[in-house]
Amino acid sequence: QVQLVESGGGLVQAGGSLRLSCAASGRTFSSYGMAWFRQAPGKERQFVAAISWSGDDTGYADYVKGRFTISRDNAKNTAYLQMNNLKPEDTGVYYCGADPRGSYTDRQYAYEYWGQGTQVTVSS
Repeated sequence: QVQLVESGGGLVQAGGSLRLSCAASGRTFSSYGMAWFRQAPGKERQFVAAISWSGDDTGYADYVKGRFTISRDNAKNTAYLQMNNLKPEDTGVYYCGADPRGSYTDRQYAYEYWGQGTQVTVSS
């Protein structure tokens, strides 16, 4: 069992940056694959980025590649999403998910645990 708490969201102008954090409870964080998904109003939740349990492997959605960076610090039980050059279409609630199998898939169903989300709003 793991509990996830996201933070770092807010209001930012287009072109700006934000760093999201996902703090996890429990002793097994270092064995979990982690991912960020987002959901805009009226739309389905979509994949953003994922990282393997070791941090050696990462994956990104095409629409954030080159702008967002996912990372993790297993000593701090925390995953991060650095978001640069933000665009209005990046607006939404950002959720982190944890996969007990340690992978870094873009498939939402693989992530067993989810946080409550943090709001990101990008103004034009």
